[in-house]
Amino acid sequence: METKKNKTLVLGASLKSNRYSYYAIERLVAHKQPVVAIGLRAGTVAGIPIETTLLSFEGIDTVTLYLNPQRQQQYYDYIIGLKPRRVIFNPGTANLEFENKLRAHGILADRACTLVLLSTNQY
Repeated sequence: METKKNKTLVLGASLKSNRYSYYAIERLVAHKQPVVAIGLRAGTVAGIPIETTLLSFEGIDTVTLYLNPQRQQQYYDYIIGLKPRRVIFNPGTANLEFENKLRAHGILADRACTLVLLSTNQY
Protein backbone atom coordinates (compact mmCIF):
# COMPACT_ATOMS: atom_id res chain seq x y z
CA MET A 1 0.00 0.00 0.00
CA GLU A 2 1.34 3.39 -0.97
CA THR A 3 2.01 5.80 1.88
CA LYS A 4 0.39 9.18 1.53
CA LYS A 5 2.85 12.01 1.94
CA ASN A 6 1.35 15.04 3.57
CA LYS A 7 1.82 18.61 2.46
CA THR A 8 3.88 21.16 4.37
CA LEU A 9 3.25 24.90 4.33
CA VAL A 10 6.38 27.01 4.88
CA LEU A 11 5.06 30.26 6.35
CA GLY A 12 7.55 33.11 6.28
CA ALA A 13 9.32 31.80 3.17
CA SER A 14 12.22 33.91 1.92
CA LEU A 15 13.90 34.23 -1.47
CA LYS A 16 17.20 34.92 0.32
CA SER A 17 19.42 31.85 0.07
CA ASN A 18 20.95 32.46 3.52
CA ARG A 19 17.59 32.17 5.34
CA TYR A 20 16.49 29.03 7.15
CA SER A 21 13.08 29.09 5.45
CA TYR A 22 14.90 28.90 2.09
CA TYR A 23 16.93 25.89 3.30
CA ALA A 24 13.77 24.27 4.62
CA ILE A 25 12.07 24.46 1.22
CA GLU A 26 15.18 23.00 -0.44
CA ARG A 27 15.40 20.16 2.11
CA LEU A 28 11.67 19.37 1.94
CA VAL A 29 11.91 19.13 -1.85
CA ALA A 30 15.05 16.98 -1.57
CA HIS A 31 13.15 14.65 0.82
CA LYS A 32 10.32 14.46 -1.73
CA GLN A 33 7.85 16.11 0.65
CA PRO A 34 5.00 18.05 -0.99
CA VAL A 35 5.49 21.70 -0.06
CA VAL A 36 3.79 25.05 -0.56
CA ALA A 37 5.09 28.41 0.64
CA ILE A 38 3.90 31.86 1.62
CA GLY A 39 6.22 34.84 1.98
CA LEU A 40 6.38 38.60 1.57
CA ARG A 41 7.83 38.47 -1.95
CA ALA A 42 6.74 36.30 -4.85
CA GLY A 43 9.36 34.10 -6.45
CA THR A 44 10.51 30.51 -6.64
CA VAL A 45 12.73 28.41 -4.38
CA ALA A 46 13.75 24.90 -5.50
CA GLY A 47 10.91 24.95 -8.04
CA ILE A 48 8.32 25.87 -5.38
CA PRO A 49 6.42 29.13 -6.00
CA ILE A 50 6.26 31.49 -3.04
CA GLU A 51 2.76 32.89 -2.77
CA THR A 52 2.12 36.33 -1.27
CA THR A 53 -1.56 35.82 -0.48
CA LEU A 54 -3.22 33.46 1.98
CA LEU A 55 -4.47 30.70 -0.28
CA SER A 56 -6.87 28.00 0.92
CA PHE A 57 -4.43 25.13 0.48
CA GLU A 58 -5.94 21.66 0.75
CA GLY A 59 -4.38 18.77 2.64
CA ILE A 60 -1.92 20.71 4.79
CA ASP A 61 -0.46 18.31 7.37
CA THR A 62 2.27 20.57 8.75
CA VAL A 63 2.77 24.31 8.97
CA THR A 64 6.40 25.21 9.67
CA LEU A 65 6.80 28.76 10.97
CA TYR A 66 9.58 31.18 10.12
CA LEU A 67 7.92 34.27 11.62
CA ASN A 68 8.61 35.87 14.98
CA PRO A 69 5.73 35.74 17.50
CA GLN A 70 4.55 39.31 16.77
CA ARG A 71 4.32 38.60 13.04
CA GLN A 72 2.43 35.33 13.68
CA GLN A 73 -0.64 37.02 15.21
CA GLN A 74 -2.14 38.01 11.87
CA TYR A 75 -2.00 34.35 10.75
CA TYR A 76 -3.63 32.64 13.77
CA ASP A 77 -7.08 32.21 12.21
CA TYR A 78 -5.64 31.36 8.80
CA ILE A 79 -3.45 28.56 10.19
CA ILE A 80 -6.19 27.15 12.42
CA GLY A 81 -8.54 27.24 9.42
CA LEU A 82 -6.16 25.05 7.39
CA LYS A 83 -6.68 22.33 10.03
CA PRO A 84 -3.09 21.06 10.00
CA ARG A 85 -2.08 18.09 12.15
CA ARG A 86 0.85 20.07 13.57
CA VAL A 87 2.57 23.43 13.57
CA ILE A 88 6.35 23.48 13.95
CA PHE A 89 7.72 26.45 15.87
CA ASN A 90 11.28 26.70 14.58
CA PRO A 91 13.97 28.32 16.79
CA GLY A 92 13.06 31.96 17.42
CA THR A 93 9.35 31.45 16.75
CA ALA A 94 8.15 30.02 20.09
CA ASN A 95 4.82 31.59 21.01
CA LEU A 96 2.98 30.22 24.06
CA GLU A 97 -0.21 32.17 23.27
CA PHE A 98 -0.48 30.65 19.78
CA GLU A 99 0.64 27.20 20.96
CA ASN A 100 -2.26 27.20 23.46
CA LYS A 101 -4.74 28.29 20.76
CA LEU A 102 -3.55 25.47 18.50
CA ARG A 103 -3.85 22.86 21.25
CA ALA A 104 -7.40 24.10 22.00
CA HIS A 105 -8.22 23.20 18.37
CA GLY A 106 -6.58 19.77 18.60
CA ILE A 107 -3.49 20.81 16.64
CA LEU A 108 -0.04 19.67 17.79
CA ALA A 109 2.24 22.61 18.61
CA ASP A 110 5.80 21.34 18.20
CA ARG A 111 8.84 23.40 19.23
CA ALA A 112 11.40 21.89 16.90
CA CYS A 113 13.62 22.60 13.92
CA THR A 114 12.36 21.46 10.53
CA LEU A 115 15.93 21.13 9.24
CA VAL A 116 16.97 18.92 12.16
CA LEU A 117 13.81 16.79 11.90
CA LEU A 118 14.52 16.22 8.19
CA SER A 119 18.21 15.47 8.68
CA THR A 120 17.47 12.90 11.41
CA ASN A 121 14.56 11.27 9.52
CA GLN A 122 12.07 12.33 12.22
CA TYR A 123 9.99 14.56 9.97
